[in-house]
Amino acid sequence: MTTFSLADLEKLIAERADGDPATSYTAKLKARGMAQATKKLGEEAVEAVVAALAQERGELVKESADVLYHLLVVLHMADIAVQDVMSELESRTRQSGIEEKAARKPV
Repeated sequence: MTTFSLADLEKLIAERADGDPATSYTAKLKARGMAQATKKLGEEAVEAVVAALAQERGELVKESADVLYHLLVVLHMADIAVQDVMSELESRTRQSGIEEKAARKPV
């Protein structure tokens, strides 16, 4: 089992984001701007969905890794820490998703 975590990936992205776009894919994504980075995140998410529907375990693992990486790049560009997302997830465990949705006020 690996000890590599989302926090490790977040740190690596932060270290590479301001590098040379000619040698760093992370820096290249950042240099292209938020619109391109989010477009790439969306493309990777669709590829993960396709792999899941096809029940291709190996491909789903790879595409999931791509989704997580691209999401963390977007979060970095938006100055949002992974810990902020984890805190939000933790807060959602206090009640079931069904209860949470029932408590929402109609818009």
